[in-house]
Amino acid sequence: MITHKEHIIKYFESGIKDVKNFKIGIEHEKFLFDEKTNKRVDYPTVLKMFSLLSEFGWKPIMEKENIIGLQKQGKSITLEPGNQIELSGDKLNNIHEACAESHDYLFELQQVTKKLNLKIVSAGFDPISTLSEVPNNPKQRYQVMTKDMPNGGSLSLDMMYRTCGTQLNLDYDSEKDFIKKFKIVNSIVPISIALFANSSIIEKKNSGFSSYRSKVWQETSRGGLPEVFFDNMDFEKYADFSINFPLLFIQNEKEYLSGSNYSFSDFMNGKISEINNRLPTEDDLTTHLSTIFTENRLKKYIELRSMDTCGWDCLCSGPAFNTGILYGNLDEAYELISKWDKNKIINAYLEAPKKGFNTELMGKDLLHWSSLLLGISRKGLLNRDILSKSNDNEAKFLNHLDKLIDNKTTNADHMIDKFSKNENLNDLYDK
Repeated sequence: MITHKEHIIKYFESGIKDVKNFKIGIEHEKFLFDEKTNKRVDYPTVLKMFSLLSEFGWKPIMEKENIIGLQKQGKSITLEPGNQIELSGDKLNNIHEACAESHDYLFELQQVTKKLNLKIVSAGFDPISTLSEVPNNPKQRYQVMTKDMPNGGSLSLDMMYRTCGTQLNLDYDSEKDFIKKFKIVNSIVPISIALFANSSIIEKKNSGFSSYRSKVWQETSRGGLPEVFFDNMDFEKYADFSINFPLLFIQNEKEYLSGSNYSFSDFMNGKISEINNRLPTEDDLTTHLSTIFTENRLKKYIELRSMDTCGWDCLCSGPAFNTGILYGNLDEAYELISKWDKNKIINAYLEAPKKGFNTELMGKDLLHWSSLLLGISRKGLLNRDILSKSNDNEAKFLNHLDKLIDNKTTNADHMIDKFSKNENLNDLYDK
């Protein structure tokens, strides 16, 4: 049972790994549309898709009588609130393996979508649908979230039903290592927003944002970039943060109950009468930590959550960029960001969704800092010196970012340019 802060600290300590055992986990979401109607897919269509994916060895994940996802070996496909589908990848050794995993998954997905006349959109925000047009599904937790989330953030339902992101999960070898890495990943959130911006079109119009997805997350309940994250956050401080954080829902046996009136502290102290005052298990703690929707968060690894979903040309570049920094060149990155003022970082974070590369941070624009960090990352990947079967270094996955910085344009700019010429919806779909 989780009844004391020390239990949560030990939970985080159990994530400590030797450097030689560090893993890389990638999660990325996709929108699916009916090719004929340009409408988001409904749950019956998802079930048809899941049935076809079973031919590739995927097995169903059930919730009561409903299929809510698929699993194969160490990875899973999960269903998001508006039937976005997410690949939660296996824990892999390097970017070559992680990128190959994504490539294999997308190949399977494309075979299935072609058979069902579906189209994929790899963007951070649904560029076509209004919120009312997005279908839902019977996954239980989403019913609680749909009811409670708007109370703490005006765009919470847009987050749930109309956003897609790319998430990266990385390890730490000590509490000191975690402190450094967490300071870096929170400091570079504005750069991640600008560099991976890919959500400029909303409801078939130019939104005026490079990353409207990031704007939505700033207006989402339980989200944001807390100031406390910059104060050398250690395991104890994060335990305090999570203990005092409100509950989103409570999973009690097979039912989901609203947690809106309670914090995790109430749970630990046996003060939730709806569940007979039972105490939380480690599974309850894991669930709670996964409903803290900040830009980065801690479980038994660090989750980086500030990147818009993008297409195949850039899917591997975000994980490579961050892996080079955090696994290959940590000290140089830390030396750079340690000079930055946290209030200026937070201000840049608030401005980056709209201004993109033109956002100012510490007297320089984010294009400048992106270029510097890309150099640090490349050096880190070269230091790792992990080669593919064809003798390529992981640094090759940064080539897409080189082009963005050289041209001073993002995926969002390309989408605006391409779509604004003739406003053809086909231009929004993956090719």
